[in-house]
Amino acid sequence: MADAAALTDFGAEIARAAGAAVEEVFVERGAELVVRARRDTLLPLLAMLRDGYGFEQLMDLCGVDWPDRPERFEVVYNLLSLTHNRRIRVVMPVGEGTSVPSVVDLFPCATWYEREAWDMYGIVFDGQPDLRRLLTDYGFEGHPLRKDFPLTGHVEVRYDETRKQVVYEPVALTQDFRNFDFLSPWEGMTTLPGDEKVHLTRAERGQIEGPR
Repeated sequence: MADAAALTDFGAEIARAAGAAVEEVFVERGAELVVRARRDTLLPLLAMLRDGYGFEQLMDLCGVDWPDRPERFEVVYNLLSLTHNRRIRVVMPVGEGTSVPSVVDLFPCATWYEREAWDMYGIVFDGQPDLRRLLTDYGFEGHPLRKDFPLTGHVEVRYDETRKQVVYEPVALTQDFRNFDFLSPWEGMTTLPGDEKVHLTRAERGQIEGPR
């Protein structure tokens, strides 16, 4: 379905079949069919796409953080139909503190993805039986992929040889962040550090007028 016109027609068919279950259907970049879904009709919509249109595989589920929007997060479902060689992306906005229905009963592989979205963004999935941290430690504070999460984190981890265990401590930076201009030290420099004495010596010998 690489043809934009064919994608547009297929998107219109999806919109008619879904009705009020979708907010918008459009083609992005001329090659990607995107459906903006509503939270309360997400499960019927995905069931329709799976059973009625052959999108039997959930290839990916992820979160996106838009801090300036009223509904801060988006949950993105990337579906694949091997039968028809089609892909579709379902996007659902969700506010901070609002839960999302789990799709684990429709796509069992969603457990891993939903755990990752919870760990990284703090998005809660209703009906997910195994909503635990996945990529961070169980005692980790915060959600690292949120745009307001500090670059240094909240705590640092080290092994204490005296206590014979891993300990968590507040982050202590040994030096401040520095800005680098990434210019070569040999470009734009007429005098290198230490050359002052050479210029003075030459000035005393009358070779040059004085220090440059």
